[in-house]
Amino acid sequence: MDTKRQDELLDDLLKDYKTPQDILGENGLIKQLTKRIVERALEGEMNEHLGYKKHQKDIATTNSRNGSSKKTVKGKLGELEIDIPRDREGSFEPTIIEKHQTRFDGFDKKIIAMYARGMTTRDIGSALKDIYGVDMSASFISNVTDSVLTEVKVWQSRPLDPIYPIVYLDAIHIKNRNDGPVISKPVYLAIGINLDGVKEVLGMWIARTEGAKFWLSILTELKNRGIKDVFIASVDGLKGFPEAIESVYPETQVQLCIVHMVRNSLKFVSWKRRQEMASDLKAIYGSTTEEEGRRQLDVFAEKWDNTHPTVSKSWIANWPRLSTFYDYPEAIRKVIYTTNAIESLNYSLRKIVKTSGSFPNDDAVMKIIYLGLMNASKKWNRPIMNWKTALNHFAILFEERMRNLD
Repeated sequence: MDTKRQDELLDDLLKDYKTPQDILGENGLIKQLTKRIVERALEGEMNEHLGYKKHQKDIATTNSRNGSSKKTVKGKLGELEIDIPRDREGSFEPTIIEKHQTRFDGFDKKIIAMYARGMTTRDIGSALKDIYGVDMSASFISNVTDSVLTEVKVWQSRPLDPIYPIVYLDAIHIKNRNDGPVISKPVYLAIGINLDGVKEVLGMWIARTEGAKFWLSILTELKNRGIKDVFIASVDGLKGFPEAIESVYPETQVQLCIVHMVRNSLKFVSWKRRQEMASDLKAIYGSTTEEEGRRQLDVFAEKWDNTHPTVSKSWIANWPRLSTFYDYPEAIRKVIYTTNAIESLNYSLRKIVKTSGSFPNDDAVMKIIYLGLMNASKKWNRPIMNWKTALNHFAILFEERMRNLD
């Protein structure tokens, strides 16, 4: 159709236009056009199905049109009542609006996008009512978001790279009712740094029990999904994890998160002396060598044990797994002794879940965490800082292990 003809048609459609409501309102032009276009498309589908157009005669077929039925569908324009053509044999399967479809394509995505931003089902229902004039119950919205669970299962079982130089493991605690009293449940997240230096969420698990058996099942799952080797696992004192990783990945070194150790240590000191203790702790993990770090720990103990003896005892007890990073050059140290890579992710997840208060069951938790992870990971397209230098060191330190995976 040429431009002149298009302009003539638009002028004809807009000849009675006086206010925006005439175009965008409940009975406005756009809504009427949408209804007409969809119904015309349905008629075209019926023509294709029967093999002839409406009112065409002398057709050799036993099937024929059989009136229409009304269906109300929801979409950006609110609710539309559409006449769906029928055939006598009941074999017509429309595609533009399928038999059991009650919403236009793309509408579910809007519901899921709002849910992913931490909006409750009630808030989503109110927003849809305000924007589109559509009434949707909380249970209906919950059913729409349940479609995410299928994605979660596919994502959680996807193949992984054969090697991740560094894997971080941490937890975010979420209030969960599970048909009983509200309890705080940890959702464990595994983030890997791949050979390109890019962060990747490897999986998430809701802990029912914590210990070697729990971690063994997770590590076995990761191995079955393709991970053959991990150089360093950075964790936050997870009970039973060292024993489990030694079973599945015996060559992997465990590094307890220094940042978590510092935070836990500072809980025992008054606000006035927090900065002083933090500075003394930094002298430990900021040391050039393990020998110097251990000497600084002795200096720390001598200064603080009279008033805060539990702090140095904790560092001494965990020293074998706190001091792993001393074996590596500066380019790798800061990458492995802190879980900053996962801390920023946890922060964004907490912003999402805090609006909901508590969740009714594990499925609801998995939905919101998965959607939050997908939103956050959209920004993960660049290597972490100083990665090339770190990778060169890994290539030298773990030359044989990397070569065996080629």
